[in-house]
Amino acid sequence: MDSKKPWSGRFAADTDHRVEGFTSSLAFDRRLYKQDIAGSIAHCQMLVRCGLLTAEEGRQIVEGLREIQQEIEAGTFPFRIEYEDIHMNIERRLIEKIGPVGGKLHTARSRNDQVTLDLRLYLREKIGDLSRQITLLQQTFLELAEQHLDQILPGYTHLQRAQPVLLAHHFLAYYEMLERDKGRLQDCLRRLNVLPLGAAALAGTSYPIDRAYVAEQLDFPCLSQNSMDAVSDRDYVVEFCAAGALLMLHLSRLCEELVLWSSAEFGFIELSDAVTTGSSIMPQKKNPDVAELIRGKTGRVYGNLMTILTVMKGLPLTYDGDMQEDKEAVFDTVDTLEACLRVLPVVLRQMEVKGERMRAAAAEGFTNATDMADYLVRQGIPFREAHRIVGQVVRYCLEQGKTLEDLTLEELHRFSPRFEPEILDQIRLEVVVDNKQVVGGTARNQVKRRIQELKARMES
Repeated sequence: MDSKKPWSGRFAADTDHRVEGFTSSLAFDRRLYKQDIAGSIAHCQMLVRCGLLTAEEGRQIVEGLREIQQEIEAGTFPFRIEYEDIHMNIERRLIEKIGPVGGKLHTARSRNDQVTLDLRLYLREKIGDLSRQITLLQQTFLELAEQHLDQILPGYTHLQRAQPVLLAHHFLAYYEMLERDKGRLQDCLRRLNVLPLGAAALAGTSYPIDRAYVAEQLDFPCLSQNSMDAVSDRDYVVEFCAAGALLMLHLSRLCEELVLWSSAEFGFIELSDAVTTGSSIMPQKKNPDVAELIRGKTGRVYGNLMTILTVMKGLPLTYDGDMQEDKEAVFDTVDTLEACLRVLPVVLRQMEVKGERMRAAAAEGFTNATDMADYLVRQGIPFREAHRIVGQVVRYCLEQGKTLEDLTLEELHRFSPRFEPEILDQIRLEVVVDNKQVVGGTARNQVKRRIQELKARMES
């Protein structure tokens, strides 16, 4: 078959093979084949509807495209690098299969609007997939929160033990982060879900096409309103990569905690043998490699965002070859997000929570000190004075090797006569936690209420 480029009429020399290899995007954009074929079928059907193709020509083209999809999925499609990308590979194969009529498919469109259509269709699908995977991870956190509703651990600021919280409350913090991540993906979806086909190269087309029909066939709720913007817009790619970067930020923070909590220094959890690795030289080691890899992969997703921002920042309207670089950034972001979201529920569901160690850490860290100060405030002592008194109590405990819960009323009276017998109950960790009755607080009934709300939302 003729392997000349579609623009060969203008050129007196063939493309240098080194240039072909450098400019080809086939190695990565071939994954857009389904979207390219779906868009081409809708475009073909529109051309028939508008009288730009005969019904028979349309039938041959659609059948040929469907056969090509079967070839690609069966692994028998003859990909050829000299055709640069998936779009030209499919078009040239179509011409090879059904003859010159295949060349009519490109009537009233350009690769410029074709490429952005394919990428929008791809991201629309992937946003749906990722949203479902995020929901599964959220379900994991809900299950863990229900299982550990009574478990207390220290909450931290500056990585120092601060105040006691419920482990369930801690898990639900990640649920909330993931909910925002889903929201950002849905916001991105709303703006990318616009049909660009019909913008052609940059100016629109003089053929009497029906863009609304194509939009209906491809389930786009609206049409692009400026042909120049349509082919040069990659805002949706930036937004997707930005949403992916924030999602990875949240997953990385979780993984940092898994790494810390599984260390001997914390001892809050033990990760399953099935999700950890060993050392080649130290027999005793069990390494949290999954969590560490997710933490590390966050950098590549950040890098993808910076790639597309940098590519786009200096481009004049409209399409420029630089924009070919958008796809590898998108594909790598999708692949990384999917891999991380698939494996994290496996890690979380198999981890063992060391409840006694968690509670002991909360007690040893004087995480109930703020509540002791608040008690003195309720007894009429100004907060700054109460803060000073409790600081002295803590220093005494450190000297005596005690926790606040170990102290007797007599010991407390050394520091203030305002301590009454009820203080011994008020500084118990369970009471301290349950006193945080503000909406969004760590009190057991507030956390239980939130779990029930979220479960009901999931079920609906």
